[in-house]
Amino acid sequence: MSSPALTSTSYAFLGLLAVRPWTTHELVQQVDRSLRRFWPRTRSKLYEEPKKLVAHGYAEAAEDAVGRRRRTRYTITDAGRRALAAWARQPGEGPSLEFEQLLKIHFADSADKAAVLANLYATREWVRRENVENLAAARAYLAGTGPFPERAALNQLIGRFLTEHYACVARWADWAIEQVERWPDDVTQAPYDLDVAKAALRVAESIPPPESA
Repeated sequence: MSSPALTSTSYAFLGLLAVRPWTTHELVQQVDRSLRRFWPRTRSKLYEEPKKLVAHGYAEAAEDAVGRRRRTRYTITDAGRRALAAWARQPGEGPSLEFEQLLKIHFADSADKAAVLANLYATREWVRRENVENLAAARAYLAGTGPFPERAALNQLIGRFLTEHYACVARWADWAIEQVERWPDDVTQAPYDLDVAKAALRVAESIPPPESA
């Protein structure tokens, strides 16, 4: 019987095991704490990942006794470290945007201006909530109290991207709210702003074309 196929999420778990041994519960908690913001996954499906790694020989499982309870702790193997390194060397796919508030705005011509504004206000609140954790992490590393300090430089790369992302969404939401507040209730009658379109085109043109073009 063949072992279950590994996914990028499997390798994410393997990457966490390369940092230190974890129980399944600890792994899921760590995914939620450190990866959720750029690799969100359904929590219920995460619990099978360590077993996949054991099936492939990339991790070993050992029983720990905690009082009367027993729990399984996973440790990466040498084969797992080699597999993780090989996976990390292969370029991954780019970002995939999934943004339900934007989807609802896209179809708001079936509703009204209030629907657009409701989703924009929700977007602004989302980014403010997400930035609370982001801000705490940035302050902790600057103070030298962030977890796994040996990974601080790598975490800084991720943190800078997330900070820029949140700042971009926040700026866009504020701008969009200001625009839409001037619209009529019937959004199909909202004016198309040529100055905004020209500014957006200039931004798009400032990005170099792909090297393969």
